[in-house]
Amino acid sequence: MTKLTDMQLILLTTACQREDGSLFPSPDTLGDKDAQIRKAIEALIKKDLAVEQEGMKADQSWRIDGDLNFGVIVTEAGRTIIDPPVIGDSPPSLPAENEADSSTPPAEPRVTKQSLVIDLLNRDGGATLDDMVTATGWLPHTTRAALTGLRKKGHEIAKEKVEGATRYQIKQVG
Repeated sequence: MTKLTDMQLILLTTACQREDGSLFPSPDTLGDKDAQIRKAIEALIKKDLAVEQEGMKADQSWRIDGDLNFGVIVTEAGRTIIDPPVIGDSPPSLPAENEADSSTPPAEPRVTKQSLVIDLLNRDGGATLDDMVTATGWLPHTTRAALTGLRKKGHEIAKEKVEGATRYQIKQVG
């Protein structure tokens, strides 16, 4: 398993939550640590967890070469680090051209760590941060980043203190 620093995990988690997969702009939680962020991203590129991409917006720039802006995006390998398949899942196999059969029932939805978090947040009483960390294997800051990502995707997440522990729950509409 690839060892990553907290900063690298935060960068990858944030990128996975963006539609374009961009590591830039870096999350506010990392503060004003430009040199450390650049070093962390260089390491991610060397590990093939991120890759440079030409033609990014100015605020997504990693480097500029003439008129071209180069950004950095997360690779599939980087996405797998943040959201690996749950044990027991096997990668989907594509049918050969001659084997395509429309009578085959659709595959069940892939169980991801994010879907596990959503299930925990939807249950009666919600979940604590420890519940989510235990279920996903993520570090607490990665779990909090995932909650932020869910909020950005439109989920209303309520936070409540119950017996000294903070519980999170998706607000049910209706």
